Amino acid sequence: MSELSTEDAKLVTLARAARSRVNAAQGAAVRDETGRTYASANVVLGDVELSAVVLSVAQAVASGAKGLEACVLSADAGYSEADLLAITSVSSGIPAYIISLAGDVVDSQTV
Repeated sequence: MSELSTEDAKLVTLARAARSRVNAAQGAAVRDETGRTYASANVVLGDVELSAVVLSVAQAVASGAKGLEACVLSADAGYSEADLLAITSVSSGIPAYIISLAGDVVDSQTV
């Protein structure tokens, strides 16, 4: 797997921190078209679960982002259909990484 850019490595740090901060199952971070970053952990509210990716993308859009440049997910499982739909509803053709809790890239794809 290719080495991450400096900007994508920052997303790894943010996703890991979001996950670790609250001992969550997931942490995610996205970067918008202006270089701003947004990070979140997944949230469980009774019967409703919001993924870290969906929350990060929603934060970006709520802040005025018109596009995304990259996404990083720190989780034991990969991207869900809802995660991919959230990303592609804003942008397509961006790198999406899955990282381990230790911060190693375990998978990547273009979405």
